[in-house]
Amino acid sequence: MFVLLMLFLFKYIDDLIGKGFEWYIILELMMYASATNVAMALPLSVLLSSIMTYGSLGENYELVAIKSAGISLRRAMYPMIIVVSVLAVSAFIFSDYMLPVANLKYYSLLWDARQQKSGFLIKEGVFNNSFPGYSIRVNKKDEDGQTLHGVMIYERNAAQNNNSVLFAKEGVMYRTPNDQFLVLRLKDGIRYEESPGETGNARERFTRFRFKETEQKFDLSSFKLKRTDEGAFSRAYQMMNLKQLRFFKDSTQHAVDSGLRANFRIMSGFYKYFTFSHTPAKTRAKLPYNSNYLKKLDIYGQVSTINNAASEVRTIADMAKGRSDRYKEVSKDIRKSIIEYQKKFTLSAACLALFLIGAPLGAIIRKGGLGLPVVVAVIFFLVYYIISTIGEKSVKEGSLSPAIGMWIAIVILTPIGLFLSYKAATDSVLFDMDSYKKLFNRLFKRKAA
Repeated sequence: MFVLLMLFLFKYIDDLIGKGFEWYIILELMMYASATNVAMALPLSVLLSSIMTYGSLGENYELVAIKSAGISLRRAMYPMIIVVSVLAVSAFIFSDYMLPVANLKYYSLLWDARQQKSGFLIKEGVFNNSFPGYSIRVNKKDEDGQTLHGVMIYERNAAQNNNSVLFAKEGVMYRTPNDQFLVLRLKDGIRYEESPGETGNARERFTRFRFKETEQKFDLSSFKLKRTDEGAFSRAYQMMNLKQLRFFKDSTQHAVDSGLRANFRIMSGFYKYFTFSHTPAKTRAKLPYNSNYLKKLDIYGQVSTINNAASEVRTIADMAKGRSDRYKEVSKDIRKSIIEYQKKFTLSAACLALFLIGAPLGAIIRKGGLGLPVVVAVIFFLVYYIISTIGEKSVKEGSLSPAIGMWIAIVILTPIGLFLSYKAATDSVLFDMDSYKKLFNRLFKRKAA
């Protein structure tokens, strides 16, 4: 979980740093991010912990003592199987009840954080347009971050149709105690202002002010974190439980079926009755094209008839294309909802499948700690993750059914786990390099003979 949280911070560090958030906002966001990462962290942790546990038992010859007492490896694994089964049921409950709420909180808060304006209001050497209607440029800032040198403020007031530019040699920047305003106290400067003339006078007025000291106030209300209504995110599939996903799929599928019937009723009006053959499909003969109707018309009638037919064809093609695109989008939404529906079950199944791989694999390699078990766990988890990602992508594209695409990784890894369990129960030397060397030596001797 720590590694996944670090990946989250590396990904969104530019959207979070320098925006003046309170510390608890970052902490809350990381808490929700950790909940959303359970689907990836839990199977990996089950795999790694099972390899480390049984590898440590094998390394310390405790499995040998267990077997010498007449207890088989399968029986020794029963307590952990019960624990992992309880963990799998808990993972299903978590994914159905808690994960949708965590996703809703996480994505809504992350959206608001990314939309938040930067807390670095004024930077050196560039025009800062953070405040509406103002452009501020500062040549240099002292190390304290508050003393400014070479200040230029350009103001555009569209309501009064006037422009003003202010120059100051130096100034001090600070915020009011309630954090409502940013105040610039400027010294030794000049201000130029252009404004329209008085009523009846077409000439514009140019005014110049010199000052020893003045203050400029800027509203900071737009820099405070504003929370978006969470209802705007509740329609996403990650924020739905099983009941909501079933209702969405059924209602959307019903709308698709109704749309197909409506499409036929709309387009059937463009067809002529006599163009349909009422003979059975097996005995229906291909009718030759009959152009006698056009031959009876003069050249103008033929052109008009063909243009009308082409216009109807274009109308049908445009209508069919728009409705086809809509059907593809809705079908994609249905597949996405089925993916999220299946994910709530595959999380529990992945914990069981990876435990069946990790426990016997640890008993075979007989290595505990964070060395070889971590490498083996990462390899098997990458295989699981790559296969499940390919399957999910294929389901989204429509090339695989949801039942196959979302369960293909479990189906592939479960036989591997059963095979490793059999090898561990029979004390197989699956990772003994000496046995493989002897096998290759025997094969080469037979070929040489």
